[in-house]
Amino acid sequence: MTDRNMLVMGAVAYAPKVVTIWEGFRQFFEANGLPFDFVLYSNYERQVEALFDGSIHVAWNSPLAWLRAERMGKAVGKPVSTIAMRDSDRDLTSLIVVRADADIRQIADLSGRTVAVGAVDSPQATLLPLYCLHRQGIKAGEDFAIQRHDQLGGKHGDHIGGEREAARALLAGKADAACMIAGNHLLFTNEGTLPAGSTRILAETPRYDHCNFTVAADAPPSLVARMRELLLGMSWEDPALRPLLELEGLRQWMPERVEGYRDLDAAVDVFGFYDPSGNITCVDYHY
Repeated sequence: MTDRNMLVMGAVAYAPKVVTIWEGFRQFFEANGLPFDFVLYSNYERQVEALFDGSIHVAWNSPLAWLRAERMGKAVGKPVSTIAMRDSDRDLTSLIVVRADADIRQIADLSGRTVAVGAVDSPQATLLPLYCLHRQGIKAGEDFAIQRHDQLGGKHGDHIGGEREAARALLAGKADAACMIAGNHLLFTNEGTLPAGSTRILAETPRYDHCNFTVAADAPPSLVARMRELLLGMSWEDPALRPLLELEGLRQWMPERVEGYRDLDAAVDVFGFYDPSGNITCVDYHY
């Protein structure tokens, strides 16, 4: 069990920079009166479970991990909450992209084709774009084939390897369309993975939100409140904090909200990723 005189947070080690980021923030929290430590996990599934076995008080969670924690909390009578998110976590979209010269002009034209996606557990490159297509009447595995690019299972697409491989498959003619978050489409264009003018956006998902700090029901309230206060008070103008904020991909921590997870919640049900109690029901998910 965790020490209730110290706030313990979990984070997933999807890249080496995670250590630098949270070691830096730990020093900031400690210097500002918050006893704080962090634990790194190899995947979000174990991190979410740690919120309920007393190992951690707070989890820096992906949107999919938030939904699993929310379902588990409701099932066991220990509802989770959230305290903050990045400015860059709000109002994102994912794209379904085709080659510029493709004879695919509308979503219905994907019937009988192959759509490249990211990892099976990627909200932005698999679940949300496939759900977008589903809502418009074209179903994965029935109306079109899925070409998955599973990399680093359990990290919920926090890396971009699967999306980059999907983009490469599209450009090489191995797939007729590819799914990716809008920011990565721009990145892939700038870096030359998708040369300028080589692709065309066929469809765009509704806006959604990404990561948040998820809090266990029995976390120490005063320590959680202090963490939230310190997060929201961080300044981009602080020369000690700016490098950490840049590494974490934000300029400002923002107040929590959960409305932006509705489509992903529906996608989890449609594609059978978790059951209502948060049990993993995706049969070919390995992490």
